[in-house]
Amino acid sequence: MTSNSPRAVLAAEWTKMWTVRSTAYTLLLAFVLSTGIGTLIASNWRNNIEHVVNFDPLVAALYSVTLGQLALVVLGVLLVGAEYSSGSIRTSLAAVPGRGLFYGGKVLAGTLTALTASTLIVLITFVAAQAALGPYGTGLTADGVPAALAGAVVYLTLICAFSMGIATVVRSSAISMGILLPLLFLGSQGLGNIPALKPVLRYLPDQAGLELMHMAGPSSDGRYGPGYGSGAALVILLAWTAAALISGYLVLRRQDA
Repeated sequence: MTSNSPRAVLAAEWTKMWTVRSTAYTLLLAFVLSTGIGTLIASNWRNNIEHVVNFDPLVAALYSVTLGQLALVVLGVLLVGAEYSSGSIRTSLAAVPGRGLFYGGKVLAGTLTALTASTLIVLITFVAAQAALGPYGTGLTADGVPAALAGAVVYLTLICAFSMGIATVVRSSAISMGILLPLLFLGSQGLGNIPALKPVLRYLPDQAGLELMHMAGPSSDGRYGPGYGSGAALVILLAWTAAALISGYLVLRRQDA
């Protein structure tokens, strides 16, 4: 096995990722935001159940995941952007001249980490929130729950990969987060309340995530939720992720580090 074999490159990227503290810190932050806030919401709803409008135990558990994604966005950005800001990208590309191989190893290492972390975060958040809801909670095998939890895992994983692609295009952690955070948290959720912008903003990644997590409102409710279903949401999210990753590769291949 040569030093530039896919397995060796993946192992090198995996080692680099876990030798920096930011990886563990961002994953811990994702867990705290998702599980902690989810449990608090569920406890509050249980204590004030008579005042909760359109109660849904899934929303109590998964709404906090939309906040926990912040940390996974930061993780994806730092996995790429940190090498550009430190200048170590030159050393990395000297060690692995094949830019496609290098990029593929980095994206795969980050995506596998996001997938593993997301699975644990979503499951623990759901169980903790349902325990906090007590008699108002639901179970893992209840109707719609497995699909919603799987959708949450897929969304968190892909949003991390999407962030890696954007960071490769921009080649700056600060600028990448300056683009991604408004896009995911202010664009569709803030400007999305303006009727004239809804036809466009409903196709942003976070809106597709709401559909995948079964948190979108019914199609008759024009206040929130794109209403195009989980299948279309998955296609939209995959398209966003593929576009970001392909663009990142093209930039990496054509420009000097």
